[in-house]
Order: sequence, then structure tokens, then C-alpha cells
Amino acid sequence: MYRVFSGMRPTGRLHLGHMAGALTNWVNLQDNHECYYSIVDWHALMSDYADPGKLGGNSEEILLDWLGVGLDPGKCALFVQSHVKEHVELHMALSLLTPLGWLERNPTYKEQIVNLQNKDLSTYGFLGYPVLMASDILLYKAHKVPVGEDQSAHLELSREIARRFNHLYGGGGEIFPEPETTLTRYPKIPGTDGRKMSKSYGNALEIADEIPALEKKIRTMKTDPARERRTDPGEPEKCPVWDLQKFFNPDAAQLGEISSGCRSAGIGCIDCKKYLIAHVAEHMAPIQARRRRFASNHDELMDILRDGARRAGEFAARTMSEVHDALGMLRP
Repeated sequence: MYRVFSGMRPTGRLHLGHMAGALTNWVNLQDNHECYYSIVDWHALMSDYADPGKLGGNSEEILLDWLGVGLDPGKCALFVQSHVKEHVELHMALSLLTPLGWLERNPTYKEQIVNLQNKDLSTYGFLGYPVLMASDILLYKAHKVPVGEDQSAHLELSREIARRFNHLYGGGGEIFPEPETTLTRYPKIPGTDGRKMSKSYGNALEIADEIPALEKKIRTMKTDPARERRTDPGEPEKCPVWDLQKFFNPDAAQLGEISSGCRSAGIGCIDCKKYLIAHVAEHMAPIQARRRRFASNHDELMDILRDGARRAGEFAARTMSEVHDALGMLRP
């Protein structure tokens, strides 16, 4: 058993890309490992500090999505980042020793400054968000962190910060283990327009979408552009619908028939989508039923978050006690 930490920013409801790419893996990890999963609201504020009105509601929506897909508060700690004060306390300690150059060379920082020009991101908080991310991970002395390749640079920075802290204050020992980067292969889950599924593109199939809404979106999905007519042969690997088929359709024989039928024009895109809709409905029905059940009991949701923060806080307090001692702070 090893400890796992991961988190998601509360910027809105999650979609099937999140479910396939991360949450399915999180659910598997909770059975055999000590898992801490956090709704990282401080991270959301680092880019949306000027418009925090939806932060609380979005945090609840994410929790409902997590519970719907099968995260079990009896097996893992589910909590809001700001409910465990040690996250920002460790962030402060680590920011003191993190060289500015480490943050300025962060490729994700440079990309987002260019891509999010509609927001003023020239703030200390946004530049320093990788330090907060390192604090999130190191606070629980996470052994491994499942991430996609786009986050690997952040994990390497967390390792460098842990190494620097241990060198300066560890006294020859190791206060923070260096977290291992566990790259997760994300299934390709495109949006309805064929691009990467994203709320900002307006092409997302949301976990919270009722089955009729999912059906309607799937029916409008773009397919292989070569199939302008029913009789035109296609190539499944060029079709966004096929990417969804590979994730949701468990019937290998049927997948083979769909693939060969597409290439020979033996079936049309409408037929392919009908198969997909049936499998998506079967897969999502129990998820949405769980989500609705939790949504009907707000008090239960808050109890889950309070218990998760209590469990996370107990571990975090022990870590910060070690940090205070390492830094030579006067203890009462």
C-alpha cells in the first residue's frame, strides 16, 4: 500500500473525459491504497480570483460527480483543500526556498499566460501555483501521484522542492519523500466537435447529463469527414465516435463488426451512434442514479467533506509538526 494524492479544480461540472482519464483510475486506486482526493479551491482562485461567485457551487458539483462515478468516502478521504489549513501553511514554507527561476521556466505557466489572455494572470499566486501543488502532494507524503504527461513537469518540480527542503532542513534525513510520477495513459475522449473534450469549447458530454441529453449530443457528433454519404467507406481511427466506442463498448465482437462495417460502408454513422448510445446509457445509468441520490441529501454531502477534512487534517498536522521542528520554530 502507498499513499496517493490527487485533486481537481472546481471550475464546473466534470465530463466523460475526466471520468475516463482520471476518475476511473482513482476509483481503482482506492481499494488498495491510502488515498486523499481534494477539491482544490485555492487553485481555482489562482486563475479566477476576480470571479469567485460559483466556487462553492462548483465544489459541490465536483463532489457529486466523484461520488457518482464510485469514489467511496469510506475508502478514501474526500475533502475541500481550504478546509485543511495546513495546505497554505506548507505553501508558505516551501515558497521561501523555491527559486524564482524554477517557476518562470515552467512550460505550463508560459502556455497559460498566452492562452488565457482574457484574464489578468500577472499575479504572485498564479506564478507560484506549482508550489501550492507541491504542498498538496508533500503534505501527505504521497509516494505516487497519477498524472497525465501534461502534468509531469509539475511533479518534477515537486520532487526538486522536496529534495531542496530535505537538503536544507533534513539534517541528513528525509522529511519529504520524493513523489514518484506515475504517468497515466488517458483514453482519447473527444468532444462532440472532434476536438479535445472541454467545457470551454462547449463540446462536453457531462457526467451529470441525463441520458436523453447524452443521446442528443451523441447524435450530433462529428464523424469521419470522408463519409459524406451513407455509401462512402470510412476509417474508424479518424472518427471521434469510434474513440468513444473503444471506451464504452465492452463487446469486442461488436466492435469488430462496427470497425469492418465502417470501412466497407456496411453500416452508416447513424447505426454506429445507436450502438454507442446504448452502451453509454448502460454505463452511465447507475452513475447518475448514485449522483441523484447524493444530490438529494445536502447534509450528507457536508458530512462527507467534514469527515474527509478531519482525516486529511490529522495527517497534515503531523507533517506540519515535523516542518516546524525542522525550521527551528518555537513551539508552545
